[in-house]
Amino acid sequence: MDWLGGDNAHWVWLTLGVILAAAEMLIPGVYLLWLGVAALITGVLTYALDLSVPMQVLDFVALALIAAFSARRFLAEKPIPSSDPLMNRRGARMVGETGTVVQAIEHGSGRIKHGDSEWIARGPTIAAGERVRIVGHDGAELLVEPLTLLSDEGTQPVG
Repeated sequence: MDWLGGDNAHWVWLTLGVILAAAEMLIPGVYLLWLGVAALITGVLTYALDLSVPMQVLDFVALALIAAFSARRFLAEKPIPSSDPLMNRRGARMVGETGTVVQAIEHGSGRIKHGDSEWIARGPTIAAGERVRIVGHDGAELLVEPLTLLSDEGTQPVG
């Protein structure tokens, strides 16, 4: 760690801070940014106070912990709103859509086709070939109900 003990030790910390911040843009994970902030602050403190190597490392570790836990707490209280909150919840995305029963739903379980995929489905007894509406999901199983279409008058179910 000879390079941290010289007159230009602050440049090492400032460079490390910029590299970590840039790495956060390339490898998003939220934590490299806070390590970069800690390195930048350590660089400024090293320049201003001419810190020894042990104090530089201690400051960096303490600042990294403070920054990471503060950011975690802040983001837990005020999460960043997602433009697509159901992105990784495929079952939830399908609620309200329709499918076709490919293996009769008997004793509460069967298979349906939705789009180009077949899914395990749970619901009341429904014969193969019938249309169903997806009303929910339980893990990888879709919860379905029979699809009842209304007649032209809007009063009689057609089915």
